[in-house]
Amino acid sequence: MAVSCAVAAVLGVLVHNAVARQTVGQVRKEARANLDTALDLFEYGTSREGLNSLLDPPELPAELRRLARSGQRGTMVGTYHGRSVMWAAAPADGQVMAAWRPYGTVHRSLDHFDTAILGSAVLAAATVALAGLFLAHRISRRLGTTAAVARRITAGDLDARVGDGRGPGGGAAGQDEVAAVAAALDSVAGSLQSRLQAEQRFTADVAHELRTPLTGILASAELLPEGRPKEMINDRLRALRRLTEDLLEISRLDSGTERADLAAYDLGELVRRCVAATGLDTEVRIAADAVVETDRRRLDRILANLVINAHRHGRAPVVVTVDAASEPRPTIEVRDHGPGFPADLLHHGPQRFRTDAPGRGRGHGLGLTIAVGQSAVLGVDLRFTNASDGGARTLLRLPQGAVVG
Repeated sequence: MAVSCAVAAVLGVLVHNAVARQTVGQVRKEARANLDTALDLFEYGTSREGLNSLLDPPELPAELRRLARSGQRGTMVGTYHGRSVMWAAAPADGQVMAAWRPYGTVHRSLDHFDTAILGSAVLAAATVALAGLFLAHRISRRLGTTAAVARRITAGDLDARVGDGRGPGGGAAGQDEVAAVAAALDSVAGSLQSRLQAEQRFTADVAHELRTPLTGILASAELLPEGRPKEMINDRLRALRRLTEDLLEISRLDSGTERADLAAYDLGELVRRCVAATGLDTEVRIAADAVVETDRRRLDRILANLVINAHRHGRAPVVVTVDAASEPRPTIEVRDHGPGFPADLLHHGPQRFRTDAPGRGRGHGLGLTIAVGQSAVLGVDLRFTNASDGGARTLLRLPQGAVVG
């Protein structure tokens, strides 16, 4: 709209100047023709009646009078009997001969012309503004749709797509930049989905293939003679079996087909049993108890992984606090007093196959990844933070409406 107004203003000024020069030039030409005729008639002493000419008229502009007395000719806009006129003056035998032509109609014509130019400029600016707003709104809506799909993809919805290059109303959006961005986003999402699905299938296949021989190896290891070698072999085999089971669980969670099996449980008692099952020295505090509807197996899995991680990477005491009266959701807190979560985990979340163990990089491994996946199935809001006085702090907020009694 600004460009349109600027162009309209420049064109208006140019057209106004051109028309004004032409119109004023025509009146000036007529006044000079009258002056030439009046001078000829004055020289021969003939009557100048009807020529609108005067000798030394008192209303002649002073500047034009001085010009004529200096022996030159000139024209100037002035007044005569209260009317706007174009004066033309020249010396005539020691006097000043002046002729005039009406100029009021020229003023009115130019005013009407300027009004027309201004109206046209306003109409053009309004039209361009409305068209610009319409196009900008349409583009903004399409960009908003693309941004919303990008956010869904970021949140893990890899099935989200902008579309097939068609506009919100179903019509063709055209091969413009917005359509190109949408197509590129859909292409990236499709490629990412394919890669992740291939990775999930590979992980599931590897875990399935490993589980059967591992079971046989574990059975065979039991036949070894008692001693330190047998203990070491069984310990490593059990660790490998846990890893295989974790990989299978992650592949099931990644598939998005997992569904919670909900039932009513006493939250405090459920947490106590889960913590006790880990066999680790963990304090359980019940700030407020209630009966909640949840999937016991999945909640056990989440809490067990969090407690084990707190003991493995943090320092005692490890405290689990249950507050079923917390607003707006029942809350479970797992707290240790170690160095806290690394900044990378707080920013990006848990990453599989990464651990804080020396020599294995930074971050966390499969335990927290499984906790996050199971929390998503249960609708639990899982947040990782660091306490102000030191130590890692994990909050589980159960879904709204989970309390049933």
